[in-house]
Amino acid sequence: MEAPCSPPTAGKFVVVGGGIAGVTCAEQLAINFPSEDILLITASPVIKAVTNFKQVSKVLEEFDVEEQPSTMLANRFPNIKVIESGVKQLKSKEHCILTEDGNQHIYKKLCLCAGAKPKLICEGNPYVLGIRDTDSAQEFQKQLTKAKRIMIIGNGGIALELVYEIEGCEVIWVIKDKAIGNTFFDAGAAEFLTSKLIDEKPEAKIAQKRTRYTTEGRKKEAQTGANAGNIGSALGPDWHEGLDLKGTKEFSHKIHIETMCEVKKIYLQEEFRISEKKSLSFPRDHHDQSVTTDKEIWPVYVELTNEKIFGCDFIVSATGVTPNTEPFLCGNNFDVGEDGGLKVDDHMHTSLPDIYAAGDICTASWHPSPVWQQMRLWTQARQMGWYAAKCMAASSVGESIDMDFSFELFAHVTKFFNYKVVLLGKYNAQGLGSNHELLLRCTKGQEYIKAVLQNGRMVGAVLIGETDLEETFENLILNQMNLSAYGEDLLDPNIDIEDYFD
Repeated sequence: MEAPCSPPTAGKFVVVGGGIAGVTCAEQLAINFPSEDILLITASPVIKAVTNFKQVSKVLEEFDVEEQPSTMLANRFPNIKVIESGVKQLKSKEHCILTEDGNQHIYKKLCLCAGAKPKLICEGNPYVLGIRDTDSAQEFQKQLTKAKRIMIIGNGGIALELVYEIEGCEVIWVIKDKAIGNTFFDAGAAEFLTSKLIDEKPEAKIAQKRTRYTTEGRKKEAQTGANAGNIGSALGPDWHEGLDLKGTKEFSHKIHIETMCEVKKIYLQEEFRISEKKSLSFPRDHHDQSVTTDKEIWPVYVELTNEKIFGCDFIVSATGVTPNTEPFLCGNNFDVGEDGGLKVDDHMHTSLPDIYAAGDICTASWHPSPVWQQMRLWTQARQMGWYAAKCMAASSVGESIDMDFSFELFAHVTKFFNYKVVLLGKYNAQGLGSNHELLLRCTKGQEYIKAVLQNGRMVGAVLIGETDLEETFENLILNQMNLSAYGEDLLDPNIDIEDYFD
């Protein structure tokens, strides 16, 4: 018979996950309850901390993310106790968590921030790499030094960055959409950025200010069964900085994009030989449509749904993420969203008593503001972690609080291809159907501005480059002013629109 939970540790508040959401949540709880012990359970010896936080405008924020040993967190907040272990089981009825190290932890309020893991197009194939955390990025760099040709599958932020950063290696980029970066851009913005891929990159890298990833200096432990393949926390913008992404060939950029298709089958070298199928050589020229059979022998071959087959050294799977809910679901009746996340209400509360969730693991299931949507990004992980802590604190003292303002308007600032990129509201006209109009202004190589309007009111925007329009547009979306009178003039470069609407 199983022993009942005998509490070696009992904390009023327990947080699971050492990524941005979990660490932000634990820090906020530690500030609110300086005399309580806050338990932070994390499988990795390093945590992700937000540094250099800047509130750029009402809802836009910029910050750096630093990977730090968990001891640094305990130095800053002596009441945070870090438990370095994976979670084995959650017993929600007993308010008890069992960790891999054999211990049990009793909680009064629990916040699950275990993040998400990369969806791999194929599990267990040594030639398929998923890039999601520091370790997988370094493994990728190691593989790349020997590579002559790689294939990248996926169309999100990491795929976009990879394609731009890799040099000296042929890249075949497979996307299921018509244009690149569909989660972030429409075809116009994609076109604006694609021209940057074809231009030679400037030699001097612009100095980045964000993450410095160091896994050096952590305990050099042998990858035992217990921590082999443990999931680190997610990468974010600039994750490739400090990694030298060069293949074996000398040229700078060789990219071929296969659109509107997906992976149909992956063959290892021997399977491919037996299949007697033919693979294609790297398309040399956009205009030359003639197809030649590849003479080179590759370790792995990929057949696409458009019937083309290419050989390569390895495949990078960058096709999004799946929430890490696995250790928590067994024996607990959580409501789970269509995307596999734990459903949370407008106070970050799951369907089970005293259990909250924040960041990539959760699915926002409240009725959202018409200009906000959930995306599994660092900014939202920080906001959700912070807000979840506020909700847990309020609930534990019997108070109620209003929904945080950051959920009023979707706002994200990042960098792609060395351009500043600001996304606001329904920037891709998500869910608006045909009932909207777009205003565009584009200066090749300099800026791309798109405003999404519905019934004369701005509901979203994409700003690429140094446009200085983010605050103005943010205000126009928040105050829902009728802009019909301005028509096309809204984006006329000769009119200083900031003066109009300050």
